Amino acid sequence: MFNQAYKDKRVLVTGHTGFKGAWLAEWLLALGAKVTGLSLPPATEPALFNQLGLAGRVDHRIGDIRDLATVRAVVEDVRPDFVFHLAAQALVRLSYEQPVETYATNVLGTAHVLEAVRLAKRPSTVIAITTDKCYENREWVHSYREEDPMGGYDPYSSSKGAAELVINAYRRSFFSAGATGPAIRLASARAGNVIGGGDWATDRIVPDCIRALQQGQAIPVRNKVATRPWQHVLEPLSGYLWLGAQLGVAAPGTATPLASAFNFGPALTANRTVAALVQEVLKHWPGRWEDRSDPLAVHEAKLLNLATDKAHHFLHWQPVWPFEQTIAETVAWYQAQQAGDQDLHTLTSRQIAEYTAAARHRGLPWAVPSA
Repeated sequence: MFNQAYKDKRVLVTGHTGFKGAWLAEWLLALGAKVTGLSLPPATEPALFNQLGLAGRVDHRIGDIRDLATVRAVVEDVRPDFVFHLAAQALVRLSYEQPVETYATNVLGTAHVLEAVRLAKRPSTVIAITTDKCYENREWVHSYREEDPMGGYDPYSSSKGAAELVINAYRRSFFSAGATGPAIRLASARAGNVIGGGDWATDRIVPDCIRALQQGQAIPVRNKVATRPWQHVLEPLSGYLWLGAQLGVAAPGTATPLASAFNFGPALTANRTVAALVQEVLKHWPGRWEDRSDPLAVHEAKLLNLATDKAHHFLHWQPVWPFEQTIAETVAWYQAQQAGDQDLHTLTSRQIAEYTAAARHRGLPWAVPSA
């Protein structure tokens, strides 16, 4: 897989104690990488990071990306071949309560990671993760493309738009073709709404569903008509890893279209309303839901989806699991967790293997072993 790009390589993952970061760390370990994680302690209880026992399986470092000295010290010590920057304040509603902290983490934190890499003066490949919400959302029906303007109504969305501007400035100012110093290749990745087993965050619909179902309560749905590009967490992670693998072998000192922004989203058929997602969950875990719409609630986008033509054209990347299977696999993970009859590390590894096998069956290049 991934043409052995990560085997025995030093890989730094910021935000490894989070939901996506834990899944990525697990996958990188399976690929033979030497993984170092830099993050704050897990923000939830339970936390996927703890459920997978990752503290004892990666070089686990607690630190705050808002502190440049901390980030620099880790980068200098690890000397990473690859950096996946996922650390973020990732919740829209929390950003209304903590706007300054959100900007400090998402904007200045991103600058700190890139500055640490720049000052380390070592060849490396950096994939900085933002979000589909970085675009100036005009609530239109067509999908957003990578060249559409950055924006954001709320502090979270605008902080990610600003992070993209920081990434682009570093790429053009310091990491572009012809820049002096070692080859540092930088790309950003924007994903749609990611779901999957092990997400325990507050104010996210799937964890809200699972908590309610586990307690025998009605699922609270606050924005039933909002449409999102739902995708399993393994979909964008496969894109991040393949983008990193391909960018890592690009010829040093030459311009490459891979050193740019990429959308990773599901098929258009996975653009569903929140109500449709909840109803699909209830097919696998019987229960009920209730409308908790609040006309005085903080603003959240109602319509949002991504165009992934660029990833298809340059990376031959495609989503693998359809919407229905995404929900089935997600619910199955939580049901196994509740039953306690399976080791969650084994279950998570098996889902990665099943996803990879499905991608290999479709002939996707990242899943086909190199000769």
